[in-house]
Amino acid sequence: MGHTADRRAPWRAALGDIIYNADTPAGRVFDLFLIAAILVSVLAVMLDSVAPFRVRHAAALDAVEWALTGLFSLEYLLRLITARRAWHYARSFFGVVDLLSILPAYLALLLPGAQYLLIIRVLRLLRIFRVLKLVRYLSEASVLTRALQASLAKITVFLAVVLTLVVILGTLMYVVEGPQHGFTSIPTSIYWAIVTLTTVGYGDIAPKTPLGKGLASLVMILGYGIIAVPTGIVTVGLTQAQRSARREAAPAVTCARCGLSPHEPDARYCRRCGEGLPT
Repeated sequence: MGHTADRRAPWRAALGDIIYNADTPAGRVFDLFLIAAILVSVLAVMLDSVAPFRVRHAAALDAVEWALTGLFSLEYLLRLITARRAWHYARSFFGVVDLLSILPAYLALLLPGAQYLLIIRVLRLLRIFRVLKLVRYLSEASVLTRALQASLAKITVFLAVVLTLVVILGTLMYVVEGPQHGFTSIPTSIYWAIVTLTTVGYGDIAPKTPLGKGLASLVMILGYGIIAVPTGIVTVGLTQAQRSARREAAPAVTCARCGLSPHEPDARYCRRCGEGLPT
């Protein structure tokens, strides 16, 4: 099936080639300018949260932020106008990120503080992979995504067990220590159990009785074992995903004797009949 004819006006096609195609000199300059503007915008949002700097340079920060918001709004509109299929771009990952990167500025007119959500513009820096021709490395992200998806059921069961465990441990600590030692309620005690089990250890609540300290010691030791479980689950999933990706990328090898296919990429003999495989 041939490619669908480009029904855009010549000026839309030419402008779209600059905006969407980083392989042309003009497109590369456009993307590099865009990345520089994103970096300036993210820096402005960070500096705006520093109170002394905000007091001294409020007018300049507001001017920079609104200028960049106007620039990004214009860019978003141009992307919609020049795209082959505007709705396809609007629903894409970068289309959603582009929209979310300008909305907080307008929401801040109604909700003070919403402008700090503009930090989401840092996600737009992912375009640097396209500019620097590093897109091939994004395939590794798909392997990681597949590994996480394959491990989702096991991780869900693990989290359910951990949640049940912290409820039981928190309740026990509430019974052992009580409100007089800072464990004022079961939810507060569950918070302590989560902090202790994850080895964070804020120290804002601590047991005082010997029995409470013994239970806390058990929770601490248990925490070291629990932390290793999700790491192992994801590692196994990642290994399986990488093996599957290599199998899909490698040409299918068929056994000449029994016809079994496919085999592992590094296989030298058929796993069914033992016949040597072609290399």
